[in-house]
Amino acid sequence: MHLYRTHDCSALREQNAGQTVRLSGWVHSKRDHGGLLFIDLRDHYGLTQIVVPSGADLLERAERLRVESVITVTGEVVVREAGQRNDQLPTGAIEVRAAEIEVRSNAAVLPFQVAGHENYPEDMRLKYRYIDLRREKMHQNIMLRSKVIASLRRRMIEQGFTEFQTPILTASSPEGARDFLVPARLHPGKFYALPQAPQQFKQLAMVAGFDRYFQIAPCFRDEASRADRSPGEFYQLDFEMSFVTQEDVFGILEPVLSGVFSEFTPEGWKITDGAFPRIPYADAMRDYGSDKPDLRNPLLISDVTEAFAESGFGLFSKIAASGGQIRAIPAPGAGDRPRGFFDKLNTWARESGAGGLGYIIFEEEGGKGPIAKNLEADRVESIRKTCGLKAGDAVFFAAGKGDEVAKFSGVVRTKVATELDLIEKNAFRFCWVVDFPMYEVNEETGKVDFSHNPFSMPQGGLEALNTQDPLTINAYQYDIVCNGVELSSGAIRNHLPEVMLRAFEIAGYGPEVVEERFGGMLNAFRYGAPPHGGAAPGVDRIVMLLADEPNIREVILFPLNQSGEDLMMEAPAPVEASRLKELSLALDLPKPKPAASK
Repeated sequence: MHLYRTHDCSALREQNAGQTVRLSGWVHSKRDHGGLLFIDLRDHYGLTQIVVPSGADLLERAERLRVESVITVTGEVVVREAGQRNDQLPTGAIEVRAAEIEVRSNAAVLPFQVAGHENYPEDMRLKYRYIDLRREKMHQNIMLRSKVIASLRRRMIEQGFTEFQTPILTASSPEGARDFLVPARLHPGKFYALPQAPQQFKQLAMVAGFDRYFQIAPCFRDEASRADRSPGEFYQLDFEMSFVTQEDVFGILEPVLSGVFSEFTPEGWKITDGAFPRIPYADAMRDYGSDKPDLRNPLLISDVTEAFAESGFGLFSKIAASGGQIRAIPAPGAGDRPRGFFDKLNTWARESGAGGLGYIIFEEEGGKGPIAKNLEADRVESIRKTCGLKAGDAVFFAAGKGDEVAKFSGVVRTKVATELDLIEKNAFRFCWVVDFPMYEVNEETGKVDFSHNPFSMPQGGLEALNTQDPLTINAYQYDIVCNGVELSSGAIRNHLPEVMLRAFEIAGYGPEVVEERFGGMLNAFRYGAPPHGGAAPGVDRIVMLLADEPNIREVILFPLNQSGEDLMMEAPAPVEASRLKELSLALDLPKPKPAASK
């Protein structure tokens, strides 16, 4: 018989009755039933109930065991009586009557319990992550992650992609966040950077003639944490293709994502089938108030600025006259809600930094509410028709200028749909957001700057760059969105040196700057580069959606906390002066801030 186990803790069934078996695992829980001791023994695979009979020599020793101690049990498989079976467990029809118990490792008093579903502080869970990962939900999340990655890899290989690994130690590049720098001991004063993404390397792979590349790529960005973004490092399905159009890229990624979501989603859920909707960026901001539209939400925003222009409602009339916008967010069925419903949303808007949230309630005889009292009846009717509403419905308004009012109207859209319970349940709804602007005006400098990825191909190529207003040029740049979560950015790349130099020139970067910062890729393009494009869906976010977790750290094996710290390994940490000297480094730490005077 094997030293530790003949079976795992999920394997035994009624047909094993009468066999002598050996199991090893953790003491998940103990129950004393009048001299009979029951132990739930847990390993990676499942649970098996162990029975220590009354009067047995090992009963006293078993009673002293702490939960989470590691033991080996040898005993006979017996079938449970009919009323004692547990249909929730694969092994629920049997139990093992212990003849021997050997303690492999005694557990100290736990900082928190593994059994049960209690919530514990995140910092405690991260400090003792190895214990947290024993809990059923966390264990399932990490196993789901592994299966998702295996599925992504299989689906990409089936479509003719080859997996390559790109460098981890590389040069610093502007990807939109700060690099993590690594001092080069053999080159004093110089630094490697950890890659924010394999962007340049995967493009160079296309130049090298590898037609379809992918990898499950680690990426490193020194940026703040969010619920859907892990600080420090994350993983993405990074891929690139040669001789492709934007639609070719879409045609590759759509079946991969819909297939993975179908594979790991509970039966009965709805998933976007076939080609995902394509929504131009301008339309997304106009209709949804976001470049990450949640298509489970049926509400569409309307521009009703004209209805308030030179109207009797002075506040909105002034905003319209000054070049602002008034956006209407429909609220079907809200007309029957009590006044408190509208007051609550108005208070929420103020707490969110807005001036408030005006509204109109539609009745058979016309509009009702503070705005309707001061707005001409024909204008109220025009708003109702524009929004496609009827008696018993209502509409809310967001007013202001530019992106600010667009984004706030999107937040209101989500809030209203949530309050009215309109968001589709048990569904994953995908879309592409396309036609991102190539350039925007930098609010700090007032100058034209790249709005997204500087390596994207401008629509219209060099001619557009030479003849059009830069702010009217769109890029072959796209995002894929699921349920309001951005899963990926991607683009058809700019593979022509003359187009790249001109694109950067418009953004204020002379040729000498481009040559210095991106000379490796620029020179490669001069030796024959195929048209190419790709994308990089975030693995962590995919798993977060599939596991229905609101926080991305719940699907990462050993994540950093919100402050970018590893509480378990106590990183980052200071290093000895001798190490710094070896790296030719000297510290110039910020001085501590003086204590505030009382």
